[in-house]
Amino acid sequence: MALFQLRRTAPLPLDEAWRRLTTWPRHGAVVPMTRVRVTTPPPTGEGTVFVARTGLGPLAFDDPMEVTVWRPPADGSPGFCRLEKRGRFVTGWAEIEVRPGPGGRTHVVWREDIRVRFLPPFGDAALSRAGRLVFGSAVNQLLRRA
Repeated sequence: MALFQLRRTAPLPLDEAWRRLTTWPRHGAVVPMTRVRVTTPPPTGEGTVFVARTGLGPLAFDDPMEVTVWRPPADGSPGFCRLEKRGRFVTGWAEIEVRPGPGGRTHVVWREDIRVRFLPPFGDAALSRAGRLVFGSAVNQLLRRA
């Protein structure tokens, strides 16, 4: 189990930060060697399924995820989303939370627990560090790009 957490503050209103973080195909534009496709009809909500395909050619794998909790921010209240990773190679979960901050800014918390099949437990620390780097960069870019 490789657990990590990211915290960011963005100069965005809650609903805009939420939109930028939960428009799933956008993730494919900021995570290296990854494409994301949503496999269920819109709108996004509990039960939405999407697949992140990561890698090149025969060295690629699918990371299917399902939205299991979907509470968009409303009237200044926080937003919260939980994803369950349902792949054969990658499992675990991710949570995205947006909360009001001072001066119209938004606090973002991204928590993730990644498990990679066949990775021995001593690899978890390296996987956690890699997750913080990759997803930290992705969250930064998602929040910056309209």
